[in-house]
Amino acid sequence: MSAPKVRALVTGGSGALGAAICRRLGAAGHLVYVHANRNEAAAQELVREIRDAGGEAHTLAFDVTDTESTRAVLDRILEEAPVQILVNNAAIHDDAAFPGMSPLQWQRVIDVSLKGFYNVTQPLMLPMIRTRWGRIVNISSVAALLGNRGQVNYAAAKGALNAATKALSLEVARRGITVNAVAPGIIASGMSAAVFDEAAIAALVPMQRAGSAAEVASLVGYLASAEAGYITGQIISVNGGMA
Repeated sequence: MSAPKVRALVTGGSGALGAAICRRLGAAGHLVYVHANRNEAAAQELVREIRDAGGEAHTLAFDVTDTESTRAVLDRILEEAPVQILVNNAAIHDDAAFPGMSPLQWQRVIDVSLKGFYNVTQPLMLPMIRTRWGRIVNISSVAALLGNRGQVNYAAAKGALNAATKALSLEVARRGITVNAVAPGIIASGMSAAVFDEAAIAALVPMQRAGSAAEVASLVGYLASAEAGYITGQIISVNGGMA
């Protein structure tokens, strides 16, 4: 009888970056839970793709900012087995110059990144600790490290996520659990194309190109592997050399 697959949960798995991470984890042989909130149809299509490639995947639908509904869904899957790989990828942008930023713009962005991190990660911790093996990867941003005009809310949320990464890594290191953050730079997507043209990318990025979601997913896949067992508490940039 083969050993049961390690269970992996990727929040925001229906988006471009989340989907690339789900594909990577599925190809590594993990059972992947593809989370979505509003775009469940995209998550279901991704699950079909992973299954067609020989992997195992399921969808999960909940709002990471809703503590009760998030806990109810996670409790249901924890009845079957612990989740030992968690990628906190769910996030939103709501950009504005800070003097004109509304309280709602501030709170929405903070809630998805930080309240979402708590709501998803905290219920998974004790079951993960009992297995004495786990991988938590938080998706941060270059905005948290370098700043970005119009993104004070997003930079603040991701900067706090970096701090939480370091603190949590200290709490669980002796339990065989690593906690790291990956901070992407400009990654090719419909959203980035609307903001950064080729000239802007050439000026900002020493490699003079946008990165790909697959390049970010490759690092996440490595950090989620057994080979990365001595890497923890790190914020690792994937940004083409942006200083």
